[in-house]
This record gives sequence, C-alpha cells and structure tokens, in this order.
Amino acid sequence: MSVKIRLQRHGKKGKPFYWVVAADARAKRDGKYLEKIGTYNPNTNPATVELDVDSAVKWLFNGAQPTDTARNLLSYKGALLKHHLQGGVNKGALTQEQADAKFAAWLEEKSNKINAKKEGLTSSKAVEKAQKIAAEKEVNAKRAASQVVKATEETTVEETEVATEESNEETQA
Repeated sequence: MSVKIRLQRHGKKGKPFYWVVAADARAKRDGKYLEKIGTYNPNTNPATVELDVDSAVKWLFNGAQPTDTARNLLSYKGALLKHHLQGGVNKGALTQEQADAKFAAWLEEKSNKINAKKEGLTSSKAVEKAQKIAAEKEVNAKRAASQVVKATEETTVEETEVATEESNEETQA
C-alpha cells in the first residue's frame, strides 16, 4: 500500500481549511485517511500551519510520499529538515544531540522570520491607518474652511442687501 501525505479540504466555499493527512494513495481526496498530521489555514496572513513534526517524520521514514503542496508545508515547518538530520544520525554522521541542536537553531531562526513578518504587517497597517486618518482630517478641515467662507459670503451679501435697502429708503424719504 503506497501512502501519501496530502491535504484534505474542509471549510466552506471560498474559505478553504485543510487537514494534513497520511492517506492511502487510492483513497479519495476527502475520504478515509490513516492519520491526521496537522492543519493548514491559508486564509490568514501569514498562513497558519499546525503540524506534528514527529508524526510527519515517522511517516516519511515509513516511505510516505508528500504531494507538492504538502512537501512545501513540511519544509515550512521543518519536518523535511528533521527527516534529513535523523537520516544522518542513523548513518552515524551526526549524534542525536547535534541533530537536535541544529533543528532547534533552525526553528529559532524560522520563528524570528515569522515574527518579523507579522510585525511588519501590523506596522504597515498602523502606518496606513494613520495616513487615512490624516487625509480624513485634511478633508474635514477643507470642508470646514469652505463652510466658513460660504457663511461669511452669505452674511456679506445679506449686509449689502440691508445696506442697499436702507439707502433706497433714505433716498425715497
């Protein structure tokens, strides 16, 4: 039986949510699976990926073949790196402590990159919001100034009309 690590679609129309599963290659896309390895939500920015790395590595050692998208997700979470390092340990090229240290260093670097992206997104949103507020204040100030000008013009027009009426009355009297 050949096993694939692939995505199983869930969620509603237009809002996909995926389970990362190990399934028989002959099973339907959303059909029977052997084990749920994790989840993937592409609707968030950055995309949310929850993955049981140890379970994924176990399936990779048992010969499971990931699909292209699943391979990208496994790589993103470090399952392929851990599989590679574990292969080195099995061959005697590394000790388990060295492999764990390399994996921990990689995880730290990856989490720093993700946090930097999140901070960049929040700061860009804050800057964009501040620009919108400044533009709105500017529009409101222009609108208030034009209303003041319009009001002064109306009062001057009324004053000139009153003055002309008074002068007309004085000339008639």
